[in-house]
Amino acid sequence: MLKEFRFPDIGEGIEEGRIVKWRIKEGDVVEEHQVVGEVETDKAVAEIPSPYAGKILKINFKEGETVKVGEVLFVVDDGRENDAKPEREINAKPTMKPAGAVGYLEEAAEVEPTRDGLATPGVRKLAKDLGIDLGKVQGTGPAGRITEEDVKKFQVSGSRFQVKKKYDMWGYVDHVPLAGIRRAVAKHMVEAVSHAPQVTIMDELDAAKLVKFREKHKKEGEKKGIAPTYLPFLMKALVPAMKEFPRVNATLDEEAQEIIVKKYYNFGFAVDADGEGLLVPVIKGVDIKDVFSIAKELKELAEKARAKKLDLQDMRGGTFTITNFGSLGSWYGTPIINYPEVAILGLGRMKERPVVVNGKVEIRPIMPFSLTFDHRVLDGAYAIRFLNRFMDALSRPEELL
Repeated sequence: MLKEFRFPDIGEGIEEGRIVKWRIKEGDVVEEHQVVGEVETDKAVAEIPSPYAGKILKINFKEGETVKVGEVLFVVDDGRENDAKPEREINAKPTMKPAGAVGYLEEAAEVEPTRDGLATPGVRKLAKDLGIDLGKVQGTGPAGRITEEDVKKFQVSGSRFQVKKKYDMWGYVDHVPLAGIRRAVAKHMVEAVSHAPQVTIMDELDAAKLVKFREKHKKEGEKKGIAPTYLPFLMKALVPAMKEFPRVNATLDEEAQEIIVKKYYNFGFAVDADGEGLLVPVIKGVDIKDVFSIAKELKELAEKARAKKLDLQDMRGGTFTITNFGSLGSWYGTPIINYPEVAILGLGRMKERPVVVNGKVEIRPIMPFSLTFDHRVLDGAYAIRFLNRFMDALSRPEELL
């Protein structure tokens, strides 16, 4: 019996995914629950398990193509009574967990027929790397197979397939697809600024005590296998400030017209995903963890984010977000809130500056902060008092351990 596997609705507002890698080809026999491929959504890379055992008759999407929820990914013949009409599978879902490094299938002896003609995966990879359309290459191998030599000769002839390079009246331009993480970030940013009237306030902290305290406990952290950055201290300092000003740790339910104040403290932190966009893993239960535990978890999640191996659970449950643009040298910024959260804290680059202390000019490390908030939920005075309370807690780091 023929059975269809359709890309399912896995929740989280996901409407489509991009095929990263197929681990099978048409004609292969698979077992039930065998992982047959990987798909990238705007949340994570998911493994695709086959809900059936049987023979893969048809694969409808190539690597790199986008599939929408409800579209048929592939058709399986389970070997039972034949039926001309495929039976639809509606319950199987991709497994949302970290997948291995994405890439192309290894070159195999089998030849795969595609819209581009007969070519092995290795030849197709070579053509893609060179920007060549295999549909325009004349194959000289058996049965018209396209060989590596055919691709290289086509490149030398100068007949390149013009996909990446196009031009307007001023000169050549590149057309870069808005896809994957970049597309998700774009959608989320538009949603955030269109829903929430956002205001940013800025202030700075004399961080001399914090710097000395961190250096003092650096060896203790190294014994535990981790040397805390300043971020764990910032996260711990946010908790007492939020307990005094709880509406900062909240979301706004527009439909119910309610402010949902959270009694737990799960803080997301923005990670640059190799220039493709931002991922925001979440440290959960900040109030019940020490700075060393937070530092270790920060390191682990940041590494997973950069490797694009975060799963959905790593990014769920956030109540507040921190973005560290100071790591790239910026001092102040106007970060956009991670909607539907109501505030986000931006950390700038710490610099040594002359300040007046007890009537004398001294050189002190100054740490700048930018707090953006949803003005529907927080008034300016409330946000300023919160920021002041946060900096007060941070100026007494011995109370944060």
